[in-house]
Amino acid sequence: MDLILWRHAEAFDPDEGEHDLQRKLTPRGEKHAARMAQWLEQQLPEGTRILCSPAVRTEQTVKALGRKYKVRDALAPGASVQDVLETAGWPQAKYPVLVVGHQPTLGAVVSTLFGMGTEPVAIRKGAVWWLRSRLREGQDQTVILSVMTPEKL
Repeated sequence: MDLILWRHAEAFDPDEGEHDLQRKLTPRGEKHAARMAQWLEQQLPEGTRILCSPAVRTEQTVKALGRKYKVRDALAPGASVQDVLETAGWPQAKYPVLVVGHQPTLGAVVSTLFGMGTEPVAIRKGAVWWLRSRLREGQDQTVILSVMTPEKL
C-alpha cells in the first residue's frame, strides 16, 4: 500500500476569537498548494483515495489538486497516529491513500512507521512524504518513495 502524507500549505495565524479549523491559506500557501498539486497530478495513480482533515486550510490545499476527496473528522488537528493509520487503512488497503493533514500528527506517523520513537519528524508546510508498505523476506517494511517540498518544484 502507498500512503502519501501531504501537510497543508502555509496558513494565516488565527485572528483573535477565530477557531483553528477556520484558518485559511496565505497567498504563498495557495501558490505552494498549486505547485504541489501539479506535481502530485503527474505522480498519483488512478484510484488513489484522497482523505482530508475538516480544517479550511487542508481543504484549500487539496482542492488545488482538482480531484474528489473526502473529509474525515478523524484527521482534524490533534489526531493521533492511530487515527490516521486506521482512517487510511494502513497497511492493508488495496489502493493508494493520500492524507492531507497537520503537524505534528503527520510527522508522528512517519516516526512511528520507521520505529523512530515518539518524537515527530519535521514535515515542512506543503510537503509530501510518499511511503509504501511491503513484505520483504517475511518482514513488513515501510520504505520512503519520495519526499517533496513546494520550494523544490
